[in-house]
Amino acid sequence: MLPIVDERGEVTGCAPRSECHGGSMLLHPVVHLHVINNAGELLLQRRSLSKKIQPGKWDTAVGGHVDYGESADVALRREAAEEIGLTDFEYVKIAEYTFASDVEREYVHCHIATTDDDFKPMAEESDIDELRFWPVDELLACCGRGVLTPNFESEFKSVILPYLQR
Repeated sequence: MLPIVDERGEVTGCAPRSECHGGSMLLHPVVHLHVINNAGELLLQRRSLSKKIQPGKWDTAVGGHVDYGESADVALRREAAEEIGLTDFEYVKIAEYTFASDVEREYVHCHIATTDDDFKPMAEESDIDELRFWPVDELLACCGRGVLTPNFESEFKSVILPYLQR
């Protein structure tokens, strides 16, 4: 079950994940963690070719749903451990916003952390084919070419770049 939230991120109810992703456009919370190294490169994950949504495209290092009854902070740490094995880290919340696709609406809690750790997909996380750090210039060159997920590309341009350039 996923929480359903209003435009301020306040929980108003709950619904099954299948309903949230089935075109109902119920607003539900997700967490994103952008991992940057000291060289200024962003860690991205390549989504598995078996994924229904955006298979094979590069996406945010860590992303996942907030479970019903769970805080965004707890979800962020859970997802970071599950997806890339990151457990001991400090982060900064840099944005909250609503993202809509053709099949869903998400209330995004966007965070960033800095580390020079090496990463590899966790064995039990079959949704990730690869992880690697990308220079910002390379990411900019990939925008609009179908290499990145639309959600990541939008967040990169509107939230991450301004944060890095401040």
